[in-house]
Order: sequence, then structure tokens, then C-alpha cells
Amino acid sequence: MNEPTATGIGASLRRIEDHRFITGRGKYTDDIQRHGQVHAYLLRSNLAHGEIRHIDTAQAKQAPGVLAVFTGADLRADGIGDLPVGWMTTNIDGTLMFIPPHPVLAVDRVRHVGDPIAVIIAATLSQAKDAAELIEFDISDLPAVANIDRATAAGAPLVWDGAAHNTAFHWQVGNSAAVEAAFARAHHITRIDLVNNRMVANAMEPRVAIGEFDEGRGEYLLHLSSQNPHVARILLATATLKVPEHKIRVISPDVGGGFGSKAMHYAEEVIVLWSAKKIGRPVKWTSERSEAFLSDRHGRDHKTHAELALDANGKFLALRASTIANLGAYYSTFGPAIPTFYSAPLLVGTYAIPAAYCDVRGVFTNTVPVDAYRGAGRPEAAYVIERLVDQAAHEVGLDPAEIRRRNFIPPDAFPYDNPLGAQYDSGNFGVGLEKALALADYAGFEPRRAAAKARGKLRGIGMSSYIEACGAGPSKIIMAAGAGSGMFESATIRVNPSGSVVVVTGTHSHGQGHETTFAQVVSDKLGIPIHSIEIVHGDTGRSAFGLGTVGSRSLAVGGGAIIKALDKVIAKGKRIASYILEAAESDILFENGRFVVAGTDKGISFPEIAFTAHAPAKFPSDEIEPGLEETAFFDPANFTFPAGLHICELEVDPQTGATEVLAYTVVDDFGNVINPMIVEGQVHGGTVQGIGQALLENCVYDPDTAQLLSGSFMDYCMPRADNLPNFLVDYIVTPSPHNPLGVKGCGEAGAIAAPPAVMNAMMNALRPAGVTELSMPATPLKVWQALRAAHA
Repeated sequence: MNEPTATGIGASLRRIEDHRFITGRGKYTDDIQRHGQVHAYLLRSNLAHGEIRHIDTAQAKQAPGVLAVFTGADLRADGIGDLPVGWMTTNIDGTLMFIPPHPVLAVDRVRHVGDPIAVIIAATLSQAKDAAELIEFDISDLPAVANIDRATAAGAPLVWDGAAHNTAFHWQVGNSAAVEAAFARAHHITRIDLVNNRMVANAMEPRVAIGEFDEGRGEYLLHLSSQNPHVARILLATATLKVPEHKIRVISPDVGGGFGSKAMHYAEEVIVLWSAKKIGRPVKWTSERSEAFLSDRHGRDHKTHAELALDANGKFLALRASTIANLGAYYSTFGPAIPTFYSAPLLVGTYAIPAAYCDVRGVFTNTVPVDAYRGAGRPEAAYVIERLVDQAAHEVGLDPAEIRRRNFIPPDAFPYDNPLGAQYDSGNFGVGLEKALALADYAGFEPRRAAAKARGKLRGIGMSSYIEACGAGPSKIIMAAGAGSGMFESATIRVNPSGSVVVVTGTHSHGQGHETTFAQVVSDKLGIPIHSIEIVHGDTGRSAFGLGTVGSRSLAVGGGAIIKALDKVIAKGKRIASYILEAAESDILFENGRFVVAGTDKGISFPEIAFTAHAPAKFPSDEIEPGLEETAFFDPANFTFPAGLHICELEVDPQTGATEVLAYTVVDDFGNVINPMIVEGQVHGGTVQGIGQALLENCVYDPDTAQLLSGSFMDYCMPRADNLPNFLVDYIVTPSPHNPLGVKGCGEAGAIAAPPAVMNAMMNALRPAGVTELSMPATPLKVWQALRAAHA
């Protein structure tokens, strides 16, 4: 065991990587300039649905600075494959979901505004844009469906001829017979209809890709703004470029945010690599913000009807839910998994509900494909159960806190198998609730409401008790559910002769602070200074395969691999120390950075062992290999299940509909916390995005033409500092047994818990004024209209 240090586990250490970021020394993909580099510009469809009758690129090819113009026909002739879907879902009848093609560049039809139809390669970006204006194309305008209601209406135009009623799949989970029996004996049934509004991730750094081809070696190099470079490489190798995987190297340098939208395989990364080979020059593509609205994967966009059965004492008997999920015009890489496997099993939340059933229908629309956005299915589930529970409390006359107390899973029930197939690892939801209630002064709310009323304001308080699933595993279960690959992670620990350590991880950082937290883990384990540790990530040429950073998995899974590799290093160090110290290997202990003989003061430091490992004359090299480097892979036994209780307090001005969030309290259970300051930063960021969804953000398409109406920050409202209060954040700790660090994941919690907490507070404020329902986002106009309608 090592004694706690100022830089080890549990220390609120300032982020090591921040110095280069705040001094302008970060290196993002767009900062990279390759010798001979040229630029790609994509011509995108201005129609939501249409048949491509004709494309004439002759004039564009003759434009100044233009090296080439390619269309979908060119890629298809060269054998470039379609963009793949990485998750297969089955229908209720056991058949496989409908799988349409997804060409890198549209060939016969366009199916959403922004669908790429041609790429122009030119010496400068301006020249490429000018040449795009010279492309003549004729696309017939076909009827389009812009949203779930239009797509599912009788006689609706079809996005795909083979997908009847625009249905991609119809999936189910749970025991419908048990649910029906429970509802039949219910004392009360609460019903609710909810919309989870469509979101755009809007990472600070837009997507960027630079492709190169080395003709002599037959190798591709891709610099890419990505959350998971290994996933990009394997999909390029197996699905789109169709070349041996070892002939592709993907490097993702500093990445300025992702929130899920940089985890998918996109057309642009295929295009820059393929065109680089065709023209013999490095090709760079950088998304513009308006282009990102049209091409980055969107998030959420669900409609759900849910029902909760209760007995006479307010105890939950059963839950049933039916969701329609908008998938967009094509499947994105993980699109089918989000409303099914990653959402529905968490619909029962933190409650001991004996029976549950959910069916999910995925539908195609003429919109940008939908995939993971911070939380990826778990926010949708939390929003359903937490809005439903609050509505039930209102209908049966119980305080929202009390109805939760009566129905929480008790702490002695873990591991807990919920009725939708998830096994929760650990938790103590009641303790978290009471701590949050005290911090938020929940008991003193009514006088604050009365004071607000005297000022002409409507004050409300609301809560949400969320649970999420992070660090997916084990691989055999995930792959059986539909994933295209395993969910393990890799780590290599390379100890230099001087005792400094290089950690190569398959995960990737795009704002999470891995260079600090991973170094803290190593410092704590080896007892060495944190400045002696380097964290390397984002390069498929340096790390073993890893799935990257999605689903709050980096510390739970990537950290597990690091611990396993460190254990191997320490075990080898003990073998070397046994020779140096002339003691049995079983008598060697490692503590506080030293290998010592148990019961004596004889010992040797870790740097000394590192040097000795590289000087094999000091030990029998025929028994122990020289060097000190170990690689490990970690495949978790199960997900981890972070949970917590969020409380929002707000005021509404009934004259304008404007909402002010006055206080926001968080009590989370993330298991063991490596760096409390970084964790709190993650909670702040996620909560801001959740508040943004609840009050401000909304991706809107014209219902008739499927034209994107919110395609810039002039129309898509992002949260700002003056929309937000200070956050009060605290924790309880129930370690997860599913990884060596006992951690659970923290990056998505705020985005999961905040929308229902805010909307429950909103309804608490508006119900006394007669408002009975309100959908996200609760914009001033929507709130004002609801109040006017209630008064009418």
C-alpha cells in the first residue's frame, strides 16, 4: 500500500495539460499543415429528398487551382464501400433490422439537406469553394418527411423503398405479461407523453481530417479530430477503404470537445484518404460551423408514451413505455444502439419496480443521422422515468421526495437485477437524496415560493434521481446485444532506465483531463513524482487497440487496463528485487515507491529497479527478460452505474415567460473519485448542457420541406454563463466492484440528470397557474403561451 500523496488518487490536482491550452500551445488537427497540402470542399445537397438526375463537373475541373473533382460514381468505381453501421438490432419477431446503404457521396438519391454529392480538391479552400459554384447538377425534388409525426403518418412518403412505414426496426425488452398483470391490480395509473428534443453537439472545435498516402510503402496516414482513432482505423480498413488495417495509421492530437459527435465514422475521413492517394498530395478538410449543423451527427429526438402503475401506498408496481426514435436518413455508426440497448434497460431508474416492458420503434426521416450525444440513451431514459415519477407524486398527493423514498432500491439489494436486464453494481440512493435535500434547503422552499409570488414571480423546485450505465462490458454480452466489436481497453506501461514512465493508452482525451488523472493513478501506484509520468494517447501507431473515449468509460475501463499493466510491472520489479536484495520473491513488498524485504529495512527504490532492469548483468537474464515494459487489456465484468440526485430551483416571470435558474444542487455517486476538481468540472459541463436542452436548445426542421431551420447560432440557442447559477456539488461514495479502481464514470451525469430536474422544477412553478404539460425546451415563448392558454 502507498500512503496518500498530494499528486495521487483523491488529490484535486490542477490539470497538467491546461498550461498548453491556456497559453495557446495546444495542437489541434486544424493546426497541422502537411507539406504539399491541398484542400477539400464538399458540395452538399440543398434538398432534403431528391433523385440525382445529372451532375456535370467539367467546368469545375477547369477552375483555377483545382486538382480534381470527384462524385459518388468515382468512389463506387474505385470500390469504396458504404459507411457502416456498427450495431445490429433485431425486431420483435427476431428478424434483423432493415439496413439501407449509406454511400460516402450520394450516388442515386440525396436523403437530407447536407447530404454530400461531390468533393472539390484545390490548392486553396477559396478556390475549392469557387469551383463548387461551377458544378451543374439536377436533383428532382421528392416529398420529404421531417419528423417523427410526419414519418409515421398514414401514407407518408418513404425515405427508403424497403422500409415500410419508414420503420427501421421494432425492438422490445421486458416482460409484457407481468406488466399487464401488475397494471390490472393497480390502485392508480399515471400516464405521460414526452418529447426528447433534437440536439446538435456543437463541440468547440469542428471536425477536421487530413489524409495522406505514402505510395512507396502503400500506407495511409489520417490526422483526425476523433474520440476513438482505433475505431476509425478498423472501419476504414474493413468497410470503406477496404485495405489491410496495418496500412492505416490514425493520429488524433488535441481534440476540442466531442460529446459523442466525434465517435462515428464519417464520409470526410474516407474522402481525404482516398483523394490523397488519387492526386498524390495530402488533402485537408475542415468543417465550418454552418456545415457542422448539416453534417455532424445529431442527438436525442424521441417521442415516448409511458405509464406507471402504483398501489394504494404509492409503491410502484410496474412500468410500460413505448418510444419512437428518429434515426435520420441513414444509420449512423452506433445509431440503433442508442434508443434500444443504451436507453431502455434504464427506464426503471433507481426504483424497485418489479415489472417493466418497453418497445422501441426506430424510424427514418429526411434529416441528419442521429447518434450518441452526451449521455447517449441514458438521458432519454432518465427523462422518462423522472418526469413520470414527479407526475405520479402530483396525482397521488405525495411529496416528490417522499414518493422516491418509498420506492428506492434499498442499499442491501445490490447487486440488483432490474426487470429490463441491467444489473446495478452498488448504490445508496436514499443517503444521496437526504444529503441533496439538506444542501438545497428543500424544507425551506415554501417561504421562498411565497416571497417570489409577492414579487409577481412563479417559483418552482424539482429533482431527478438518475442512474446511468458506463464503461460497457463484458465484451461477450455487448457483442451478443449487437455491437460489432469488443469493449475492452488497452494500456502499455513503459519504464525508462531513469525510472520515468510512459503510459500508452487506447482511450483518448477531448477535454476530460486524462493526462492528469491517469498520471495520478500511476503516481499513486508506483510512488513516483507526477512530473516523471507521460500519458500518450490518440495514435494507432503507438497504442494497442482500444475503443477510445465514449460512454464515460475511460477511467473505469482504460484505468482498469492501466492498473493491470502496473501490476505486471510491479510483479516483475519484485522478481528483480529478490535477486538484488537476496530474498525470496514472496518476501518482497512494494510500498511507497520502494521494494522492501518484509520485516526488515532492506529495500531498493523504483528508479533503481528501473535502471537494474535495463542492466541485465545484475540479474539472470536467462530467467528474467531485460527491460521493464508491460501491456495489459481490461474487459470489465459489467457496466458501472453512477447515480445521483439533482435539485433545481427556478423562477418564471409570467409576463414574459423568461426563466431564471436560481440554484442547482448535485449529489453524485461516482464510486471512488480520482481528482475531485476535475470531476466537479465534468459535472458542471454536463449540467450546463442538460440545462441547455431543457430551456434553450432545439434543432428544428421545416415540417413540409425538411429544411434545417436552426442551422446557426442565430437560430440554435446555446446556454451562456448568464443563464446559469453557481452549482453546489457534493458526493457520496459506493465503489464499483467491476474495476480495480472502484470508479464509475462522471462525464455524462449532468447531461442526464439536469433535463428532468429543470422540467420538474418548471412544472412545480407552473402547475399552480394551471399549466398541466410543457415540452422541452421551455423557451420564454413556449412558457408564456402555456400560461396564456391556462388562463384562457
